[in-house]
Parts: sequence; C-alpha cells; structure tokens
Amino acid sequence: MTTFPVSASTLSETALGNFIKDTYQLAANFSCKLYRTGLNHTYFITDVQTTYVIRVYCYNWRTKTEIQEELRLLNQLKNNNLSVSFPIADKNGIVIQDVQAPEGLRHVVLFSFAKGDKIRVMKPDTCFAIGEIMAKIHNETEGQKIDRIHYDSNTLLHKSYMHLNSFFPDTNDAMKTLKNLGQNLSKTFNEIDTSALPQGIVHLDIWYDNLNVAAETDITIFDFDNCGNGLLILDVGYFCKQLFFIEQDKDQYEIKLHSFLSGYQSVRLLSETALQVIPEAGAAVFMYYLGVQAQRFDWSNIFLTKNYLNMFVARIETWMDYNKMQKSFRFVGICSWDTIFI
Repeated sequence: MTTFPVSASTLSETALGNFIKDTYQLAANFSCKLYRTGLNHTYFITDVQTTYVIRVYCYNWRTKTEIQEELRLLNQLKNNNLSVSFPIADKNGIVIQDVQAPEGLRHVVLFSFAKGDKIRVMKPDTCFAIGEIMAKIHNETEGQKIDRIHYDSNTLLHKSYMHLNSFFPDTNDAMKTLKNLGQNLSKTFNEIDTSALPQGIVHLDIWYDNLNVAAETDITIFDFDNCGNGLLILDVGYFCKQLFFIEQDKDQYEIKLHSFLSGYQSVRLLSETALQVIPEAGAAVFMYYLGVQAQRFDWSNIFLTKNYLNMFVARIETWMDYNKMQKSFRFVGICSWDTIFI
C-alpha cells in the first residue's frame, strides 16, 4: 500500500484541546470543538463560563513574521482600549505555537472570545457603532506600517486577476468584465488626490462575519488575518458593499449606510474625495477576495466555478451601477450630515 503526503489536514479536536490545555494551563474540564475550516481553521475551547478561540493557520498561508505583525497590531489596539479579540500568551509567555501537521509546520494562536453574537441584518444603531469603532481603529493606525502586504492596484486588482486567470481564460466573458473593471479602478486610484485619502494599517475584512455584537452597540472586531497596509477608505468601502448586499431593501440600506458613515464621521471625518471613491474601494476589495479564492483553491473549490464567477462579477457590476446612479446626491460634499443626503 502506498502512503501519500497531504496538502491540507484538519487537526484532531481532542489532540488539539489536550495540547492547548497543557500549554496554557487550562482546567481539565475545557473541551475543544472544531468551529469551521476555511482560510484558516477555527476551534472553540470552552468550559462552563469561559470560551477561547483557537486559530490554526493553514500550511504556508501566513509566514511567522506576518502572524507576529498581526498579533502586534492586536495588542496595540487592545492596549489603547479598542474592543478587539486579542492573542493570549501561554504559561511561558509564548503566543505562537508551532505544531507539526502531516503537510508540514503549522502555527497556532489562542485568542480571547468576542462577546456577543454575529448579526447579519443589523439595526441602524449597530451600524453607527461599527462606524465608530472602525474610525477609532483608523485613528490608531493612520500613518503606520506593518510588515505585511501593501494593498494597492497591483495587489488588489492585477494580481487577483492573474490568480483567477489560472482557472478561467481571458476569453471568459466574466474575466473580460473583470479585466476592464480592474483597469478602470486602477485609473481612478491613480488619478485621485491621494493626499485626501489617508493611508495606514487596514483590517480589510470588517463585516458582520468578523464582528460580534452585544446589546446592539457593543462591538468587538476579530479576524485580522488579512490586515495590511493601504488606503483606510478600503475598510469603509468594503463594509458599505457588504451592507449593500445584505440589506435587500435599498431604502433600509440607505438608512443603515447613513448610520454607519455618521458613526465613522463622529470620530474622524471623511474627505469629499474619500466619500466619492467608496464604490471603487468596495469593488477593489471584492476583486481581491476573488483572487484569494483562486489562491486557496484547496478551500474554495466548491465555490470557484464558472457560475460562481459570473454571480460574483455581476454583484460587483450591480454595486457599481447602483452607486453610479446615486453618486450625484450621495457622495457629494461634506459640510454636515444634514446636507449629504438631500
């Protein structure tokens, strides 16, 4: 019988739980359960009163330096009283554990659990609170750099297209649309006044699935796995685009969008330029995540089909078309919130 090597494995709940209990000196009554697999694998380890999150980074997905930078950012935010899920050190003060899996070395980190629940359809007050905490994070990270990816037209658009091109030919209609859209977005970002668009460290994936809500307005952000350097408006645009597709009633979307942007601007103002490029920012990040799915085909192969590509690209087009129609009154000027929506 031939024994084959593996490209990806799922660690045993029991073995991982015993490892964490020993390494972090947790009580014997803690139990470990797999929550979900994905870009990384997530487990919960709990007793009657306490829950922790275990992230098992997938093989060759993040370097140890990248993980260290992510954790350094989280500790910085935590130390400045921002509500984020933060890393926990073991009995020896170590925060990144190295474990040998069948495919090779993988890294493991224990995180605090974010109180509250995921809420997909949020109330306006919740959207306001999300805008507030995003802006507070941006106040902390503006002008800073991290030893990780820089999100620009090349990494968000060109490289994403090239990753997809490994699965879909240039002649595919959706790929033609993506290529054209990527060129237009690149042109927009190359021509805008970047002095009106602050840069810093971005989360890049703030939406309902990466935050928990307690009592409607108590927000905790987690999953900084995609953090990197770039225009801060990327975070704003991505949340707005996610909200757009979550809220089918576009009148309600407008109300919640207003609340989110009001919450953000109660902490830090967005320039007129920043407001105007929200549609492009959201589209660019969505294109980037298409490229991530191509990179991580071992995880996303159930999604990465021609039909899925058509659906995803159509969504980006719908987002851009909607904002093109609304742009004349939504993202013009910023004197006060009474004059933005008229």
